[in-house]
Amino acid sequence: ELILVTKAEGMEGARDLAVRMRDEGRGIVLDQFANPDNPLAHYRGTGPELWRDTGGRITHFVSSMGTTGTITGVSRFLKSRNPAVQIVGAQPAEGSKIPGIRAWPPEYVPRIFDPSAVDRTVEVSQADAEEMARRLAREEGIFGGISAAGACWTALQVAQEVENATIV
Repeated sequence: ELILVTKAEGMEGARDLAVRMRDEGRGIVLDQFANPDNPLAHYRGTGPELWRDTGGRITHFVSSMGTTGTITGVSRFLKSRNPAVQIVGAQPAEGSKIPGIRAWPPEYVPRIFDPSAVDRTVEVSQADAEEMARRLAREEGIFGGISAAGACWTALQVAQEVENATIV
């Protein structure tokens, strides 16, 4: 059964509905926003892979912030290896709707999110993310969504600020 929420309710409304249904005994909520295995998977997998593949030379990690599992887990791993690695989160600019990137209202911030894991956030507009997705397809043959493109756009902003960096 597919149950829709209104556009105005959005992701928050969908989460509220799922919790309500669970509380009524009408299902379970696996809850990627609160499941510690979400960031743990990135601590054990993604972080070590990035460290290994850059030969430990990574200076910046840029990630879209959706459930926040990726940025939290990768940050924990990278900073355990080198506390100087800068962790940059991509968040949508005011009025932008970028699936996969969220600016969570305070009452909906994922429980797995550790704000101390992120050194700074950069706002990306929907237009910039969409244009970057087209550019990645056109110039690189990479067909990704606009949340990945938003992270790439953010990484390019960081690249303009630093020299001799390894930005992932």
